[in-house]
Amino acid sequence: MSETTENYEVEDDLTALEEEGDIAADYLEELLDIADLDGDIDIEVRNGRTYLSVITDDEENEDLQALVGRRGEVLDALQELVRLAVLSETGNRSRLILDIANHRANRIKRLAALAEDAIAQVKETGEDYHLEPLGAYERKLVHDLVAENGLHSESEGEGSSRHIVISLPED
Repeated sequence: MSETTENYEVEDDLTALEEEGDIAADYLEELLDIADLDGDIDIEVRNGRTYLSVITDDEENEDLQALVGRRGEVLDALQELVRLAVLSETGNRSRLILDIANHRANRIKRLAALAEDAIAQVKETGEDYHLEPLGAYERKLVHDLVAENGLHSESEGEGSSRHIVISLPED
């Protein structure tokens, strides 16, 4: 493949992701209007994925917290609705990530701290460490962190009990 062809493909991908972000943002704006909620929508494209964030000046905004839910379950459902809106508009499945009131950003920080503690424990004891059940996206983030630290990880379990086991690398 020539460099020129490769550049066009990257530009096409970027254009598609930007279009996906615009469609998703329009859908979210309508949703926020219907629910009479205030929030600014930020769109960012990085690592081949569209990220949308709904934020306000008030980090503790209870109205936006209601869109997150107790453990992020409402946020997960909204993310799927936004992905469906993009699918119905473009015909393409979306892998966009939706964050509201910095819930996912804060969760990633907590996951990183949890993973780092587990990595330290595995290195110290040599014993396998079983993390709490996580969603697919969160498991990927933890797998990447574990690999960066030179350890081995794998997912075990089914459905909502699927979790990561961290262990020393096999010799």
